[in-house]
Amino acid sequence: MRADGNNPQPNSKIKPTFLRRILSVFIKAVVLLMLLFVFDRLLPSISQHTQSFVLAKWQQLSLLQQPRPTENSLPSPLPTQHLTDTWGGARSQGRTHEGIDIFAKRGTPIQATTPGIVSKVGENTLGGRVVVIIGPGAAGHYYAHLEDYADISPNDWVNAGDIIGYVGDSGNAKGTPPHVHYGIYINGSAVNPYPLLQKPDS
Repeated sequence: MRADGNNPQPNSKIKPTFLRRILSVFIKAVVLLMLLFVFDRLLPSISQHTQSFVLAKWQQLSLLQQPRPTENSLPSPLPTQHLTDTWGGARSQGRTHEGIDIFAKRGTPIQATTPGIVSKVGENTLGGRVVVIIGPGAAGHYYAHLEDYADISPNDWVNAGDIIGYVGDSGNAKGTPPHVHYGIYINGSAVNPYPLLQKPDS
């Protein structure tokens, strides 16, 4: 007498277990491939972000060690325009002028006077459209009343002579002849930029 009545049961259990294992391995492989794909896509941007951060910090440290501007050491932001010392002139609300105004045709390109890191590209009430660059010795260079910005963003590095914006009359200069207000700030205090700028007509 053949005792084969128990044979179908083990076979029926083996097939579902085998299929489950194959399905489990397949799902794990798909998940792993998806993770590898995502990691592969993210890694270049993470690496690039890290490199940009390290470079920006190195540039900041380098700027801190460089000397601040001295008399006649800076090129004018509008090299062909006449410079007038308008520092200290009376302004509204009892203020005094903390910079100089350089007049030019609307849309004239404005050049950075120094190498440095772009700190701000945006607007404020008085200055309208402004750009701030942190230069050597951590001096802040402030360009205001712009018509528009050049293709720059905060944390960008600029060199002296790079275009950072265009002459306008934004902010509280609306309706006045187009010009750029240029200011320099050292340790948070405004200093007269006029003596520090090279005079194109001298």
